[in-house]
Parts: sequence; structure tokens; C-alpha cells
Amino acid sequence: MFGRRTYHSETSKHRAGKSTRSQKRSFREHSISKPYGRPPSLKVETNTSPPLGSTLTSAVVTIVCGRDQRLFAAHEVILSQSPFFAAACRGQFRETHGRRIELPDEEPEIFSTVLEYLYKGDYYPRLSYNKRRDAWELESHDAARASMVQSTVHHQAADGVVILKDTVIYCTAERYGLEELKRLALRKQGLQSGIQCATILASARYAYAHTPDTDSKMRAHYLSMIIRSRATFKRSGTMQLEMEHGGKLFFDLFVALCNHLDDVSSNAT
Repeated sequence: MFGRRTYHSETSKHRAGKSTRSQKRSFREHSISKPYGRPPSLKVETNTSPPLGSTLTSAVVTIVCGRDQRLFAAHEVILSQSPFFAAACRGQFRETHGRRIELPDEEPEIFSTVLEYLYKGDYYPRLSYNKRRDAWELESHDAARASMVQSTVHHQAADGVVILKDTVIYCTAERYGLEELKRLALRKQGLQSGIQCATILASARYAYAHTPDTDSKMRAHYLSMIIRSRATFKRSGTMQLEMEHGGKLFFDLFVALCNHLDDVSSNAT
């Protein structure tokens, strides 16, 4: 099932081919519809984004991102969906800098994705629910654009190594208090396949460094991913180097493996 030093998500077996447009719902459309046919593993909430018409009277806030000080403009009413930005807009940022928020440690590419989500309820590639197949899938109608969209990023907080973009988005959503975006990013990452072992391990370390110890979603996702593909990881030189480096990730992995063996033993008796 797994090629050498690659990981193919088990979730990918549920991915569907193209279907008629009428049988697909976007993540946000599905969240506000009646709960028929909803996969039990995905918890959704009612859409709470402000009406689009409210942006006509909302103040515009300038956001300065990253080392290169990339500029973004967004409506205050849109930004305020995030508790972090709601506090920034009414707090000391406004008093000292006007309608301007400085985010020197934020990656512009990631913040652009967050803005896309705040305005549209999703980010590219969109997540859609295929009612006929009873499964979530990533849209890729525009083949040219799909080929340009990378599932990984070089992040300065990870010393420039390649990590999974959805993991960075999840951690950013944690920081900004966007719980629905966290669930969306986790669901999308589960649909990725063909990921290199080194990328998985680097992304797992990033997730551990940028989520609280109480996180029970993204951390567990990586532990489960490694255990399921343990035959591949045990042959990985990168895995050996990472384990020698140590850290909480590998203690949690040890506990998860023990629990897995306990479950296997219980089922065998």
C-alpha cells in the first residue's frame, strides 16, 4: 500500500471521481444544511460569518505580514470572526497604529489562505461533500490552477524545511481562535496522499511545537499516520535521526504504539 518513504493516507481510498455539480456541497454549505448523510467523523457548526452587505459599512484594516512586510487589506467585520483579530481591532493596535495590525512572524501565503477562509468559508482547493458517494473530496476542476497549488510550504518557523500546508493552517487557526478552520484543515490533510516520510516528520514536529498539549486532533492524526505506515517508517533513515533527536512527539508515539498493541492483544483473546 505504501511506496518506499512515502505515505498514502487511508482516507484517500474514499476519494471520489468527478460527479455532477448538483450532488456536491461545499464545506460551509453542508454545515448549514439539514444533517442528512453527514459523515459522523466531522463535527460542523452553523455558519456565523457576517452578511456580505455588512462589509459596505465596515472599516478597512491593513495587515502587515512577514519579514518582507507584505500588505493585506480586510474589513474589520470579517477579521472580527477571529477572537484574536477582534481584540486587536478594538485594543492597543488601533490606539497606537490606527487601523493597522503587524504580524511579523506570519507567513504571507498562510495569512492569505486565512483571509480566503474568512471571506468565503473555505480555501483552495475547496472541500466538497459528495452526497452520492457519501464522502468528502477536494475539488480540482481547474487542472491548471490545481497543478500550481502546493500541499507543502517552506516555513520560516520550521527553519525553512518543507511542511504540510494544512498543518500550518491548523496551527494558525489555533492561534487565531478559528475552530471551524481547524476542522477544515484537518479534514483536507486527511485527503492528501503520496507524502514523503521526511515531510510527515517535519510537519509533526511543527504541529507539536505550535499546538497546546491539550490538542487531541492534529497530534493524534500524526501518531495514527505513523503507526498505520510503521513498515515504511521503520526503514526510514530520517525516522532514525528524528528519534535520536527525541522530543515529546516520540514519547507520545511510544504510548500510542503500546495502546495499539494492547488493542491487538485484546482482540486476539
